Parts: sequence; structure tokens; C-alpha cells
Amino acid sequence: MKQIIVAVDGYSSCGKSTIAKQLARKVGYRYIDTGAMYRAVALYALQHGLLTDQQVVEALPLIRIDFSIQADGSQHTLLNGQDVETAIRTLEVGNRASQVSVIKEVRQFLVRQQQAMGKEKGIVMDGRDIGTVVFPAAELKLFLTASPEVRAHRRYQELLEKQNTDAADISFEAVLQDVNDRDYRDTHRQESPLRQAEDAVVIDNSQLTKDEQMEHVYRLFAQRCCG
Repeated sequence: MKQIIVAVDGYSSCGKSTIAKQLARKVGYRYIDTGAMYRAVALYALQHGLLTDQQVVEALPLIRIDFSIQADGSQHTLLNGQDVETAIRTLEVGNRASQVSVIKEVRQFLVRQQQAMGKEKGIVMDGRDIGTVVFPAAELKLFLTASPEVRAHRRYQELLEKQNTDAADISFEAVLQDVNDRDYRDTHRQESPLRQAEDAVVIDNSQLTKDEQMEHVYRLFAQRCCG
């Protein structure tokens, strides 16, 4: 079976990471979460009080991002050698990540790393511009979408579970507003805006179960590898 690159793009909270992880495990590929890379840069900026774009750009040589496979097979993000998987998943970091992702130098910095990771193929990478900028020649491109309300509900539940809090600490309305704000920034940024590649397969998973989506994606993968 030939090795290919699978590019998974789409809007925030569409389950890109979930389906990318599932597929990578099933076919024995390496999974790369590019969203985590932008979140890591955002976390560094928050930790060090970097308020301007120029301050973030100047700090890039000090930022080292990697991934570590855990005993249970999950993948954690490392920032300068420290496990920040939990820290980068907050609403605050997600919002800052959407802001730093519009900085041209940040995108160029991370795209170079992402392209280096895919030189040998055999990877599943998810993000916003994988099929259009990072790997425009990827053999399989997926574009995931769902209604803002569905995505906000998913994100709301995820935040409650990960932060071990209750509904009194965060509102659904705030999460929905954040989803809409991130959609606008992602689609209107000057550098590599979110858009569907012409040859991408669109999957609206608003009403799909994870198993139904996985079955569909695996069929597409098998066609590209063996068809």
C-alpha cells in the first residue's frame, strides 16, 4: 500500500482532530495537529505577555514545538519541552491562537515545520490551510463543516469536561460567539485564509455519528491508496 498525505481542513470545532486521529491510528500513520501548534504559540505569547504582533514574531526563534506519544496512544503537545496539552485547550488560548494565526511570519514559521514533517508522507494532518497551502498536492483532502450551533455545543461540552467545571462558569452564548468570531477571522485573514480546496471532499457532519463519519473517511482513504 502506497504512503499518502491526508489533509483535513475545516471550521473550528468540526471534529477535525478527532477524525484525523482515528484515521491515523487505523491506518498506522503519524498524526499532526497543526491547530495545537498555533495554540502553543498563543500560549507562549500569553505566558510572556506578548501583546503585539511584532513581539510574537521576535519570539518565534525561542519557540520549539513537538509532539509526544503517551502510553495510551494519545498525543500530547510539547512547548519547549513541557507538556502543555491541557493548557492549550482553554477558550482563552483558542481565541489568542486565532489572533496569532493571522500573522504572516507565524504561519510561515509553522508551515515550514509542517511541510518538513510530511516529507516522507504517511501522515494525517489537520488544520485550516493544509490542503490549500501546506500540502496542495495531498492525495486526499477533506473539508469538514457543521452548523455554528452544532459546533458551539460540541465545544461547550468539551470545555465543561476538560476544565472540570459546571455550566455556571461558562455560557453557551459565549462559546457560540467565539465560534462565529473565529470563523470570521479564519476566513478573512490576509495570510492563508480558510477556504475549501477545489479537489477536497466536503463532509458536513452536523448529523453524522463519529462511526458513520469514520466509515466514510476510511472508504475515501482506501480509494486513494489502493484505487
